[in-house]
Amino acid sequence: MRTIVITGSAGLIGNEAVMFWHEKGFNIVGIDNDMRAYFFGKEASTSKNVAKQRSQLANFRHFPIDIRDVSALEKVFKEYSDDIAGVIHAAAQPSHDWAAKEPFTDFGINATGTLNILEMTRLYAIDAPFVFTSTNKVYGDTPNCLPLVETETRWELDKSHPYYERGINENMSVDNSKHSIFGASKVAADIMVQEYGKYFGMKTGVFRCGCLTGPAHCGAELHGFLAYLIQCAVERKEYRIFGYKGKQVRDNIHSHDIINAFWHYFNNPKAGEVYNMGGSRHSNISMLEAIHKIEAILGYKINYILLDENRIGDHIWYISDVSKFKEDYPEWEYKYDCNSIIEEMVKCAK
Repeated sequence: MRTIVITGSAGLIGNEAVMFWHEKGFNIVGIDNDMRAYFFGKEASTSKNVAKQRSQLANFRHFPIDIRDVSALEKVFKEYSDDIAGVIHAAAQPSHDWAAKEPFTDFGINATGTLNILEMTRLYAIDAPFVFTSTNKVYGDTPNCLPLVETETRWELDKSHPYYERGINENMSVDNSKHSIFGASKVAADIMVQEYGKYFGMKTGVFRCGCLTGPAHCGAELHGFLAYLIQCAVERKEYRIFGYKGKQVRDNIHSHDIINAFWHYFNNPKAGEVYNMGGSRHSNISMLEAIHKIEAILGYKINYILLDENRIGDHIWYISDVSKFKEDYPEWEYKYDCNSIIEEMVKCAK
């Protein structure tokens, strides 16, 4: 039976991919060892997603493997080699704040772990499309050098700038900027995925994502701002905003929309291609604007504080230009925007 290998299979993107490809009739091999609980505490554990997958999906098998463990990975890839139709690599250490605490762990998972998955794919399923969930943090803090204008509720790019209409494209340099330790490890992985496509001719696609979100997101303060904000709002806990007056802008893309993009790539893969992928001008919001929208839905004020110090390497304004992907895959389109994302997440959080 045609099999999809999905790393980080219990996380936001991995879980969405598991459900999506299983519904398409594929056998699913999920690789996830719940490192999220180690990163962010037991409240961020993805174990409940694994339990749900095991109980509801007939053609799903879970492997609690650390992607730094090559020998364990090789056993799985050997077992399914002839049947592997695709690899979705979504496993990661996802927080630039957390990465500074344990750089070896961060790099081992994000960079070396990615190399391990690439090499197993090359050895046992070289023709399988390989999708990598990268990040806009590969551009470091270069977006902060753009000519930004402060408005009442957000920072915004000057209208005369070429990026104003569509957002930041793939031509932005990844050099000479402060990335955070996390951003640097993801750059290493990003380049390696490209190289396996260009050097070995593998069908590897890099998706440099903005804020990935959705109701299944196990939000934590150090990762997943919208999910964590909604969690704090519903539970009436204090929410802390780090710097930039709360006017920093994020483009949010629903997990369904990014997985649907992966599906389009999977059906017509290219070798070593790179795509910026986020909410674009279709779906973006500042932290203050998000707070106001959530307050309007809940009917009460959110308890939040503004801190003067921003996170190292954090973006003030980031909106993805997805036009390159749209040109290659014109049938792909968004299902969700910020309003529908927030409404769905608040409803699920209550």
